[in-house]
Order: sequence, then C-alpha cells, then structure tokens
Amino acid sequence: MSMTNVGNYRWRVCAMLLAATTINYIDRQVLGVLAPFLQQKMGWTELDYSYIVTAFQAAYAIGLLSAGAVIDRFGTRIGYALAIGIWSLAAMAHSLASGVTSFAVARFVLGLGESGNFPAAVKAVAEWFPQRERALAAGIFNSGSNVGAVVAPLVVPFVAFRWGWQSAFLFTGVLSALWVTGWLLTYRTPDRQPKLSAAERAYIDEEPSAAAVRIPWSQLLRYRQAWAMVAAKFITDPIWWFFLFWLPKFLHDQYGLTLMGLGMPLISIFMLADVGSIAGGWFAGRLIKRGWTVNRARKGAMLTCALMVIPVAFAAKANNLWLAVALIGLATAGHQGWSANVYTLASDMFPRRAVASVVGMGGFAGAVGGMLIATVVGLLLQYTGSYVPVFLMAGSAYLVALVVIHMLVPRLEPARLDGAGMRQ
Repeated sequence: MSMTNVGNYRWRVCAMLLAATTINYIDRQVLGVLAPFLQQKMGWTELDYSYIVTAFQAAYAIGLLSAGAVIDRFGTRIGYALAIGIWSLAAMAHSLASGVTSFAVARFVLGLGESGNFPAAVKAVAEWFPQRERALAAGIFNSGSNVGAVVAPLVVPFVAFRWGWQSAFLFTGVLSALWVTGWLLTYRTPDRQPKLSAAERAYIDEEPSAAAVRIPWSQLLRYRQAWAMVAAKFITDPIWWFFLFWLPKFLHDQYGLTLMGLGMPLISIFMLADVGSIAGGWFAGRLIKRGWTVNRARKGAMLTCALMVIPVAFAAKANNLWLAVALIGLATAGHQGWSANVYTLASDMFPRRAVASVVGMGGFAGAVGGMLIATVVGLLLQYTGSYVPVFLMAGSAYLVALVVIHMLVPRLEPARLDGAGMRQ
C-alpha cells in the first residue's frame, strides 16, 4: 500500500497525545518554578516544601498501580479524559491553597490524575498505529515531557509576574480543560472514527498485534532482569525529580535569581536534556551497528551517560551561574540518555507481552524513590542549608545503579517467563 494514499489522521491523534504530555509536564513544574517565591510568601521551611513534593510523588506512585486498569475499564477516550479532568481541577485548586496542608492536598490529587497520562497515551498509540510505527509515535508524544520542561520556565514566570501566582496554576488548569474538551469531541477508536479513510483504517489494521496478556508483578519479581529494571529506576529517577522540583530553588538560593530571571537558565538546562534524550539512544544503536553485543553496547552507553553526570557533584560550589547551568545541563543530558537505555533494557530482556508490566514496575519504583528523596532533600536543606550533599548523591547515583544492574544481569540474558525462581 502506497504511503501517499494511506492518509494521516492517526498523526493528528499523535499530536493530541504530544499536547497532553506537554501540558502534563507544565502542570507538574509550575510549583517548582514558583517555589522560591512561594516559599518566601508562605513562610515554608525546607521540610514544608519537601512534604508538598512528597505528596505528589506518593500519589503518582499509587496512581501507577491502578491507572492502567482504570484506562482499560473505561476505554481510552473516557479514561484519558477522566485522568486529565482530575489533574485539571487539581491544578486550578492550587490557586485556592493557602498553606502546607492545602498545597499538599492539591499536589496529591494532581499526582493521581497525572499518573494516567502515559498508560492512556500508550494505549491510544496501540489503537491507532500499526506495530512498525508505534515506537515512533511513542517517541513523539514522549518528547512532550522535555517540551513541557522547557515551556514551563518560559511561560510560568511571565504569567505569575503579570497576573499573580494564582493565575499560573489557573492557566495550566484551563489548558488541560481545553484539551479534554477537544479530546472528547474528536477522539474515537479507528473503527468508530467517521473521518478516517478506509485506506488508513486498513493500514492500521494490517499488522494486528497479539492479544495483551497481563503478567502479575508477583511472577515478574522472580526474575533478576525485573529487579535490574526496578533498581535502575529506583536509584536514578529521584535525581530527575530533584532537578524538576528543586532547580529553581537552588538557582534562587545560590545566585539570587528572581522569578523572571529563572527562564533562560532553566530553558538551557532542559534543552541540553533534549539533546541527551536523543543522543543516548542513538549512541547505543550506533555501537550495536558497529558489531558490539547488545550487552556491551547498552552498558557502554549507560556508562557514558553515568560519567556525564559525575561533574554535577561540583555544581553546588560553582562560583558562576552559567558554570552551574553547564554542569547541571550536562547531568540532565546524561540522565535522559541513561533513561532512553534503561527503558530499552525491558525490551532487551523480556518478551513484548511483558514489557509494559516491567516498565510499570520500574515507574512505580522510580516514583517511590522520588518520594523518598523529597524528604531526604528537605531534611538536608533544613538542617545543613547546603546543596552539596544532594549534588554529591546525584553525581554518584548512576554509577552505583550501573554496578547494581551489572551484578544482577551481567550478560543481559533474556528472561524465560515459563520458569520459576530467580534467573539471570
């Protein structure tokens, strides 16, 4: 079938998923961008702020346990709208918050809603794309996480400075509500979408995938390969959460940046993260094409990314703003390159029918790790006032994780799901 005659309605669906993921990351970053201002205005201690962040992380972890089942129960159209409707209301509820408890409640509900984004988007891709295009479609909508991380420091300070901090939360909540409206008006599965051409419907259906079989986590946890994924996410995801929620505070505390002055440094850092996200996956693929084994190429790429993060240990002592930005930007690039390879570990070691479950386990572990580091960072800053220990942890986490992964799966051997017990 000629691609020119197929049609492209499915890519409109992908564009909506990209927009939703972008809004998802803007919503979660509003608090981080406004944190220096709100901490002064509300009189929060470092522990107070860490409790608010922990509330989001706890809800996100809880949500990941059930979001997939909810999406499956109600279908992609209603399930996705329900998730974003919840986080839209929660985002706007922040504008009514006046203390630690009310902010924590708003963040908790936001975390519950936002946990549904990726399960729903992945399901929509499975409904609308043939197998050979699903990786590309997923990569496109997932790039919204980096787009949102760049857009938030660009838009949020301007809105808050012009109309007040409450307006920043209202603005992103309204964006989410508008998306939900458009989604409910336009989204249907391919067999129920009247605007879809017969040729494109046939193209989508020409590669039917095997029926999905849910594999219990209790079964997967018998395998060392699953524990490698869990360990990788538990140890390193918290570093990314630290970057998302504490960088604006660090730049304000260390260099005296105002709300309007945070934009360019944060944008520069997350633009470098974009580069790392693409380069990390490309580098491993390049090594494989040159004849390296998957084990050697994957771990070689991950080692390279881990080494890129090490210099961030010196960021807290950088005597120049842009030196700190460069060190942190290099670390975020390393993290995103690392993450690209960690996600691929699941498909390296497990059959397709288990990949989603393994990734879900890893996501849950990463959210729990993020919840723990929020409290640890709050305690360290409350009692030492120094970011040095935090950046030391960040600089060393990836090498530690790589050692753990190598100990668990020294050769990245595929798991045989028909057996029992711990396997290599």
